[in-house]
Amino acid sequence: MSDFFQNGSITTLHRLDKEHTLEMESELKEFAKHRPMGLVLPSLFSELEGPALKSIIQEISKVDYIDEIIIGLDRASEEQFEYAKSFFSELPQHYRILWNDGPRLRQLNSKLIEQGVAPKESGKGRNVWFCYGYAIASGRSEAIALHDCDILTYNRELLARLFYPVANPAFNFEFCKGYYYRMADKKINGRVCRLLVTPLLRALKKVLGPLDYLEYLDSFRYPLSGEFATRMDTIKEIRIPSDWGLEIGVLSEMYRNQSSKHICQVEIADAYDHKHQSLSADDHDTGLSKMSIDISKAIFRKLATEGVVLSKEAFRSLKATYYREALDTVEAYYSDACINGLKFDRHQEEKTVELFAKLLIKAGDDFMDKPSETPFIPSWNRVVGAVPEVFELLREAVEADNA
Repeated sequence: MSDFFQNGSITTLHRLDKEHTLEMESELKEFAKHRPMGLVLPSLFSELEGPALKSIIQEISKVDYIDEIIIGLDRASEEQFEYAKSFFSELPQHYRILWNDGPRLRQLNSKLIEQGVAPKESGKGRNVWFCYGYAIASGRSEAIALHDCDILTYNRELLARLFYPVANPAFNFEFCKGYYYRMADKKINGRVCRLLVTPLLRALKKVLGPLDYLEYLDSFRYPLSGEFATRMDTIKEIRIPSDWGLEIGVLSEMYRNQSSKHICQVEIADAYDHKHQSLSADDHDTGLSKMSIDISKAIFRKLATEGVVLSKEAFRSLKATYYREALDTVEAYYSDACINGLKFDRHQEEKTVELFAKLLIKAGDDFMDKPSETPFIPSWNRVVGAVPEVFELLREAVEADNA
């Protein structure tokens, strides 16, 4: 049973009735008459061969209130793109696949490079950015949801709960973030969120004092979730990070562009499981190590834009404060696991905290060495200013690929 507690600076919508899905879907079908809905699925080709995506597509096929589905396909050859067309053909909804590695989209990307408005690196951020661009170009949707393609515990209730806050005309929410708890095989997961982000935010409050931005981020129960929904107007103006800071970056953009009254979080699942990244303790350019560095830098960059002056001394204090805060967090999760009969490797949890503390210093050093680094992809409003015909070119390229 979910709780119904409201805390922080944003509204929390709980999952109090687990049998409410059919009623929500019926309402969403009515909402869709006035606010059409589209779904973005950023995917690697490898996920088409994985254990999750087939069942996700089967569940989405049962949904009758979505007007379009936009699939961003990364790391796919021509042969694999043709396979993807067959793979997604069971979808009854209108859908399009963006072949990001195909010659047409590469040609468009080259044109954007010439004008200095192209993504600087490949990855999920670039994939999502192009999908959002196509959503604007198609003009079919007024509300857009996004979720990952590796969710092992997926069912269509997740989608209904994600769409409902931004699709309901009686609500004034412009952005909705999904949340859940991460557990599989009687083990608590979600290490980066539990052991890095939450202790880091609370350490920053101690070191820097109370800041609205930190309070806002700390209001989200799972700030790193890859599931969120937004109304179309907002995606034209946000800048999407191209690195692992995507989720934190999107939250920061919403903080910049929207009142907290227009932002909410919604509980979308009982439990949630997807593929797990390796810790990569010996390689800071991959896995959770790179993720933790990118996320930390995303927070530091946003604090700098809020007028916070960060120094090497501040980062040393932050590391010590974070370390103590994170160890207290491990203690709390140990107790929580024990009372629920879950497995909990306390030694490994504390080793992970030690690694994150070291990486926090690396993230601080990287930030100090390149204070003007901007991994954000330009907003689509800016791209239109540089390449006025971009949406027509994008639409023509996608339609030609899908013909």
